[in-house]
Order: sequence, then C-alpha cells, then structure tokens
Amino acid sequence: MIERLIALVCFGPPTVPLFVARWFGKTMQTVDYAVLVAYLAGVFGVGMLFALKNKRSADMFAAGGQSPWWTSGLSAFMTMFSANTFVVWGGIAYRQGMVAVTINLMYGVSALLVGYFIAGRWKEIGVQTPAEYVQLRFGNGALHFYTWFMTVFRMVTTAGALYALGRILVNLMPLADGNPLQDPATGNLSLYWGIIIFSSIVVVYTMIGGLWAVLMTDVLQFIILNLAVLFVIPLAIAKVGGFSRFLEQASVMPSLQVKGSEVVSDGTMTSLISGDYTLLFLAGWCAIHFFMIGAEWAFVQRFICVPNAAAARKSTYLFGGLYLLSPILWLLPPLIWRVHSPIPDGASESAVLLSSETAYIDACRSVLPVGMVGLMIAAMFSATASMVSSQLNVFSGVMTNDIFRPLMKRGLNDPSLVRVGRIITLALGALLIVIALSYESLGGAEKVIISVTEMVVVGLLAPTLWSLLSRTITSSAVWITASVSLLVGIVVRFGLNADGFLVDYETLAPLAEWVQGNSSMVKTLTGVVLPILILSVLQICSKGESEGHRAIERLTSATKAGGQSKETIASSLPAIVVGWSIAVCGGLMFLLMFVPDNVDARGILALFGGMLVALATLILVIAYRKSASPRS
Repeated sequence: MIERLIALVCFGPPTVPLFVARWFGKTMQTVDYAVLVAYLAGVFGVGMLFALKNKRSADMFAAGGQSPWWTSGLSAFMTMFSANTFVVWGGIAYRQGMVAVTINLMYGVSALLVGYFIAGRWKEIGVQTPAEYVQLRFGNGALHFYTWFMTVFRMVTTAGALYALGRILVNLMPLADGNPLQDPATGNLSLYWGIIIFSSIVVVYTMIGGLWAVLMTDVLQFIILNLAVLFVIPLAIAKVGGFSRFLEQASVMPSLQVKGSEVVSDGTMTSLISGDYTLLFLAGWCAIHFFMIGAEWAFVQRFICVPNAAAARKSTYLFGGLYLLSPILWLLPPLIWRVHSPIPDGASESAVLLSSETAYIDACRSVLPVGMVGLMIAAMFSATASMVSSQLNVFSGVMTNDIFRPLMKRGLNDPSLVRVGRIITLALGALLIVIALSYESLGGAEKVIISVTEMVVVGLLAPTLWSLLSRTITSSAVWITASVSLLVGIVVRFGLNADGFLVDYETLAPLAEWVQGNSSMVKTLTGVVLPILILSVLQICSKGESEGHRAIERLTSATKAGGQSKETIASSLPAIVVGWSIAVCGGLMFLLMFVPDNVDARGILALFGGMLVALATLILVIAYRKSASPRS
C-alpha cells in the first residue's frame, strides 16, 4: 500500500488529466487564459531577475548560503507537491474523508523530526552538495551509484509529472484551424507542443536563475497555491449551508475504499483512520518520509543553502509546521464536495473512482468566478513546476560539482563552473522533455523503474541518514542495505503476489497466502523495518571510527577554521520580490472585479485584493527596513 501510494503521488492515475481537463475545459474563458499567461510571465521574469546573483557555483546550486530560512522552508514545502497532488489526495479525501488529512499530517511529523535531529547537522558539515557528502563518507563508488540511480528515478518521475501537467493544460487551449501548434484531432494545443512550451519555461528559469530562481518561484507558487485554495473554501462551505451543516453531514457519511472491483465501507468521513490506512500504515508512511526529507538530495539542498545550522532547523520546522496545519485547508474542497454531491448508494467501482478523481476540480469549478479558474490552473502549474525545478537544480549541481569537475585535470574557475552548470541543466531539461514526450510509448518501463526504486527507497536513503549520527558505519552499509532490500522486495512483490513466480511452489503457499493477505504490513516490514534492522546489525558489528567519518570531521574542522561557517547574512531581496509579487496579485484581483456581473463575486475579489495588498505592504515595510539597517 505504501509503495502504491508513493507511485500515485508521483504519477497519479493515467486517466486523471483527461477528467481534469474535461471539467476545466467547460469554464475556461479569455480572462482565465490571460491570468495564466500573466502568471507564467511573472515566474519567468523572477528567474531572469535572479540570474545576476549567480557569479559562483555556490550561488548557482546553494544560493551562496544566503537564503532566508523562511524561503528555504517554503521551498521544501512546495517540493512535496505536483499537479497530481490535487487529484490523488483530493480523490482519497472525497472517498475516505479525514483519512487523507491524517496521512498528510505524517509529512509534518517527519519534517519536525528531521528538523530536530538532522537538518542542522547537514549545514554544520560544510558540504556544497549532498553528493559531496556521499563521496567523502562512502567513496566514489557510492557516489556514482547514488547519482545515476537517483537521476534515472527522478528523471522518469518528474517527466511523468510534466506529462500529466501537459495533458491537463493542452485540453484548456483551443486553437484556430490551421494553427501549426494545433492538434487536428482535438482542435486544442497539441500535447507535443504543450509539453515543450510549459517544460521549457521551467527549464529556462532554472538554468538562468539557479537555486535562487528555484527558491523564489517556489515561494511565489506557494502564495498562488494557497490563494487559490483559500479562495475556494469559504465559497464551497457557503454552498453546502455553512460549516456546522458540513460537519453534521460528514460525520454520518460512510468512508469508502475501492478494493479491486468492490467498494467497501469502513467508518465515516470524519474517521481519522479507515480501510488499509491503519496506524501501522501511518507509522510506515512517517518513517519513509523521515528518511526522504532527511536524506533526499532536493531537501538536503534546502538545509545547505541557509546561513547557519539554526536557520536550517528553523526552515525545516516551518516546513513541518505548515504540513501540520495546511492539509485540512487544501483538502477541505473535496470533503465539502462529498457533502454537496454524495456518492450514490451501490455505486460501482468505476463510478466511485470517476467522481473522486474530479472532486477537487468540481468543487473549484462550482464556486470560482471568471478569472479565478485560470488562477487555479496556475496553482496546478506551480505545484509541478516546483518539483521539476528542484530536481533539475539539485542534479545539475551534483553533475557539475561532483561528477564533471573532478574529471577536469585543470581546475575551473567559478564563472566557468556556472556556465557548465547551466549547460548541464539545459541538457537534463532536454532529456526530461524527451522522456515526457515519449511517456505513452515507454510500454510500462517507467513502472518497472518506479517499482524497483520504491522497494529500496529507505534502503538507499537510510545509510546516509544513519551515517550522520554514526562514527563507525562504512560504505559497506550502502551496498548491503540496498542489495538486501532490493532482493527481499523482489521476492515479496514479484514472487509471492497472486501471480508471482514463487506461488507454484507448494512449500511456499502458506507464506504467499499470508503475504497477499497482509500486504500493507509486509511492505512496511520489508520497506522500512528491514533496512533499519540491517543498519542496526551493521552498527553493532562495526568497530572503530571509519575513514569516511574522519574525512567529514576534517572538512567540518577546516570549514570552521577557515571562517566559512561563520554566520552569513540572509539576503533581504527575496522578501522584497515576494512583497511586490503579492502586490501585483492583489492588483490583479482588483482588475478582475470589472469582469463578473455578479455583485457578490466582485465583493469577494475586492476583499481578497485588499488582503493581498495589505499583506504586501507589511512585507515590503519590514524588508526595506531590514535592508536599510546597518549590518555588522
């Protein structure tokens, strides 16, 4: 169950984008397109603005250690999103209610634990990239294993998100006959050109602006995402008769789970756990994301780019705190929609899935005025763009600093490394686009890659995290943990399942039956408990300080002795950019007031516009005062 849900979050159901596009396609108008285009232009402009800050490779891939803690925290928060998040989690919320919120709260718990135990340690070490740590701690073999394995995995998953985003957006954009960008079969922008256009925007601003552009666009995307959701909630609640009526109805509605061809009821919409989403599942989900947030390179990069260890901890606490508060907000629309449009008694499996897949979209479509649908689409683009830009930047940084630079016999100066980094970012972006364009013709290859990686995700990440706290673990921990986890995962997933290659052996029949009947427990045990158990045994058996740990200690000491670890002053420019961007969004809300004829819609737009302008004013006053104050 855990692995299947990870795959859903990465990719989403393959037919979801068509449902999404179908519903949005009914309401998109010229104003919505204008809002979307204005947003894309703004994101691109921010990337260009921060291009001038990339004078060194440390600026390009670590923001020069000057990122404010709140910028890093919001960026980490957005890195967890993709466009399918609305559909996958929205679908679970519509079918099973508060269970979806409970699962997402585990992200917050994991992030808080990482903030307390791990985040500060990453910054204290003094590495510029997470791959540099792997090379020093475990050697070149582990570096190349991690780099190429994770690059393939992330390129495929990210391409899948781009493909899904393209499917959503192109169905919203009809073109005139004869337009070279048109798909004659649909009359809309072709998927081919849609993927190229939308992907290129993300690739170019990431290539030019580096991590600064990634961080700042993540912050802006956080604002757009939450603006769109907060806009929907009060309107949707009013549509069902108020909050008290919503709670009254939700507390008696059954929580429904689709199992094969059956629809099973277990608990109510207000139940915190139900069906396969048990306490054991939640514990496993929390453990997996503790390792992912603490050791996956895109998140580690957020710990490294801030001025000091305290800022790294604060940024992760912000990330975790937001995930303890926000799930109930951005999952309310599909919950409310279930009350507004209940699932009929006796509905088939396909009917339940269809209605749940479009629940988020239906809730938004039913209440948003003209122009705000375009903002909701911008939020979906934001979610995917954040993930894509983060992965592009972190892997281009690894390729530049840890793979390419050591191959050069003569050292490269910083401007040359920045140019190389941009070329590698462009190359990875082009590869990403090619994979996304080829997605339909991969013939299931992407599913094999995802399945294999899911089986060893904790096995891959746990040794890195463990080594931050252990003096004795050696590189053998990487190879033993990953290989044993992979072998056991193959046996469980492909050997002992219903049509596995081991089920015909009579002696294994009882084991196969138990595995099939307790799949959630088995996958938690093999995917989470097993790697931890292996590392525990290796920890007990290891003796003496490892050479890798001594190398890390030497780097940490050298960093402190050289003064590089002294507190860097965080830049005030991000706050200024955010403030003006929010002000522009507020101005856009006021302009949209002239579009709808409905007085209530105009009032809502005016209210939100005023709130945004007030917030922007507060941020700008604080930011300009800080930038004007003397620095020691």
